[in-house]
Amino acid sequence: MESPIERLCVDRGLKMTGQRRVIARVLSDAVDHPDVEELYRRATALDGRISIATVYRTVRLLEENGILERRDFGGGRARYEPTEPGPHYHLIDVETGRVIEFEDTEHERALAAIAARLGFDLVSHRLELFGRARPANGLAAETTMRKPNKGKSA
Repeated sequence: MESPIERLCVDRGLKMTGQRRVIARVLSDAVDHPDVEELYRRATALDGRISIATVYRTVRLLEENGILERRDFGGGRARYEPTEPGPHYHLIDVETGRVIEFEDTEHERALAAIAARLGFDLVSHRLELFGRARPANGLAAETTMRKPNKGKSA
C-alpha cells in the first residue's frame, strides 16, 4: 500500500525508486519532525542499502516539489515535515527539543486584524514559539493540540 507521500510523488511525476519509496514511507509514518540523520537511521532499519547521500537527495527533491517542508527549530539541524495546507504552529521546548504542533484561532484572528489595519489581506503566516516547560504546564482553552495523522508529522 502506498504511503501518502509516495502518492504525492507519483501524482507529481517523480520517479519512485525502491529506496525513495522507503524514505517516503518513513516520512509518512513519522509522528515527529525528523532530521536527515534520523530519517537515515529509520530508513536503513528497513533497507540497509540506503546511503545518507540518497536520503539527502530525496529530501531535497521532495522539498523542491513542495511535498516536504524544512523547519529550523534550533539545534543546528534542519527538520522536516510533510507540507500541509492551512495554518498550524510549533512550540519548541528549548530544553528537550520536543516539538508540539497546535492550532490557535485567536492568534489567527489577531494576525488577520493586524494585516487589515495595515491595509493588507493576510495570505500566509508562520509561527514558531520557543519555550521552557513550566512544572505544572497547561494549555489555554482556545488552543487545540494537533493530533498526528498518517502522512503528517506532529
